[in-house]
Amino acid sequence: MKHIVKDQNTPLFDEWMALANDDWQPTYGKGGLRGAEKKELKDSLMKEQGYICCYCERQLTDDDSHIEHFNPQSNNAVNPLDYTNMLCSCQDQLKKGEPRHCGISKDNWFDKDLLISPLNSNCEGGFAYTADGKIQPADEFDAAATKTIEKLKLDIGILNERRKKAIEPFLDEELDEQEVSRFVKGYLKKNSDEMFGEFWTTINYIFVQNV
Repeated sequence: MKHIVKDQNTPLFDEWMALANDDWQPTYGKGGLRGAEKKELKDSLMKEQGYICCYCERQLTDDDSHIEHFNPQSNNAVNPLDYTNMLCSCQDQLKKGEPRHCGISKDNWFDKDLLISPLNSNCEGGFAYTADGKIQPADEFDAAATKTIEKLKLDIGILNERRKKAIEPFLDEELDEQEVSRFVKGYLKKNSDEMFGEFWTTINYIFVQNV
């Protein structure tokens, strides 16, 4: 889970919100936010995350991702249009044939003490990764990291396998130490399209933090 710094840039969304008056109030659900304003909002969330999922760090695609409310809309105290509570998670609500994980798995569950937030600057330190792609709490007694992994299903086979595949190129025996170092540094930077490499914290943990 990579730390996300909110950097709102949504003029269309802001203009739409500013249309609120005594006869009309903006809403997120059915009949509310849609069209260009919703697309701009989602694009902004994806860009600030470097186009990786807010939870598992898979690469995001527009047709297989959704706007995620960290504190769920089912909580009556939550403003569904609060940008600071919005993230972009992988998996489209309607996508079939793949195990549920991340925001789809989390659904309406929320516990401020047990759900680690990618908006927390210390979130990356809560997890450890192994060379075979598995994720675990950095501290075996960390209840929040344990519960977050469980609820978001960050340790399911398909994610473990994808992390493993992301790690493998860095383990090429033909690469010397300096080449691996350059490879890692390049990978951890955004590319020309403002995208981070998949499973950023996995690569950082194994090849930077543990070196």
